[in-house]
Amino acid sequence: MEKKRTEARATSTPALDRGRATRRRLIEVTARLCKERPGAEVSVAEIAKAAEVFPNQVTYYFGSKDSLLVHAAFLGLLHDTRRIERIGRQAPDAATFRRNIARAVLAMPSLPPVARALATGISKPELGPVVDRHLQLLFRQSERFVSQLIDGRGWRARRPLDVEVRTFWSTALGAVLLVRAGAHGTNGDLDLAGALTIHDESEPG
Repeated sequence: MEKKRTEARATSTPALDRGRATRRRLIEVTARLCKERPGAEVSVAEIAKAAEVFPNQVTYYFGSKDSLLVHAAFLGLLHDTRRIERIGRQAPDAATFRRNIARAVLAMPSLPPVARALATGISKPELGPVVDRHLQLLFRQSERFVSQLIDGRGWRARRPLDVEVRTFWSTALGAVLLVRAGAHGTNGDLDLAGALTIHDESEPG
């Protein structure tokens, strides 16, 4: 009996690994297609062909195309935030950090797809938990990055770091949602740097 259970586990493990690999490939391919064709509609057939899977595997692994698009949007954001962190580490002082981070975030190609993912989470409540998991991951990673940076530089924030990162990302994503809703304006109309309170000892206040 024990031998059969061991054999069953050995058989199921490769299948699980293949499933995870397929799921990951679908997310990565979708993220790439959305980046290559910003604003364009990407079909399930196109995604499946690029990922070398059957179209029904999209619904098998994600339940719907919209769910896959949410995962792909946040994967793109994760890739972009790694570049943003590198930019942040290069800043010689807190004022430059605030300015450079704000400018780089507003230029991220992943920001509009994530804004669409937020809108999808609103219109389709069943995807709300998926959006929330990704947002919580974004907040945690951002908080960890900022904590390590200011500890290493001797900088300070004028509010708790969890509030700092949530305020910053809410401002950035809210700006994109406003544009999607038809509001007129440009990035120059938004003081995203002002959403950050990180400062060094040379700054007053």
